Amino acid sequence: MYRFLLSRQWVILTLLGLVLIPAMIKLGFWQLHRHEDKVAHNELISSSLASPAVPFSKLTGVGRGPAEDDQFRTVTATGTYDTRHEVVVRHRTAADEQTIGYFIVTPLVQKDGRAVLVNRGWIEADRDLTSFPKVPDAPKGEVTVTGRIMADETSEASGIKDTKGLPPRQVMLINSKQQAKSLGKPVLGGYLQLTKTSPASALPKGKQPEQIPEPDHSGIGPHMAYAVQWWLFAAAVPVGWVVLVRRERRDRLAAKTSPEDSGSDGGSGPPDEAPADAEAEAPAAAASDDDNASGTHDAPLARGGR
Repeated sequence: MYRFLLSRQWVILTLLGLVLIPAMIKLGFWQLHRHEDKVAHNELISSSLASPAVPFSKLTGVGRGPAEDDQFRTVTATGTYDTRHEVVVRHRTAADEQTIGYFIVTPLVQKDGRAVLVNRGWIEADRDLTSFPKVPDAPKGEVTVTGRIMADETSEASGIKDTKGLPPRQVMLINSKQQAKSLGKPVLGGYLQLTKTSPASALPKGKQPEQIPEPDHSGIGPHMAYAVQWWLFAAAVPVGWVVLVRRERRDRLAAKTSPEDSGSDGGSGPPDEAPADAEAEAPAAAASDDDNASGTHDAPLARGGR
């Protein structure tokens, strides 16, 4: 009855289903883990932003960046900007995530000689990408900056290719180790994403770099929905297989019984023709009876005549 399951096409179909089921289940758990990571990341950002401000140097050191749990925490640093070693970071978007421009990264040299990289904000790129752009002046004299502590950017973590051979003072990544080589001073790991300067900059607000908004920590993305979707696909595979098997069996049974039905219909033909033959023979029998009857009546007449 189910021997067709041993055919090559059904064996291939069955093996394909057996491969797809665990693969889809695994993809579902992968999306679930991404959902859990996103939720944990949001909780980290939320708790870090709510934490009280601490000195930048308390959470990092030379050659050592902030711990993962310390990222996004509010930190402070006091020193003087070194604008001679200021760099711009290429191909960065504004808050609208569409307009391309630069991040301005300026070292802030503390009294102990160690420098803190400060991302002062974003400016729009001009048409000339081969030279250092015109950037708003950094405040002069000693200032205290407040912002979020961030880990050094790397190609592995950010997906941004660290292109070489760029114009002077232009980089692709904000990385303290790279800047320490050109600065000639010890640089604390990570960088500060500026939110406030004291004393405030003398430049009008429209002339200052656009501050980087705090990272989104409310959305969780579609990962949970994708996980459920993959698991539904995995459940649909055996259901679909059973439906196909039942349909194949039904079609084969229908094809097998079809010749038998046509044969039985052909055997019923002769009985239907029998009445027609009988009707054809009836007039002949009647005529024979009439002849016999007339012959019987004629016989007495013949004898009477004699």
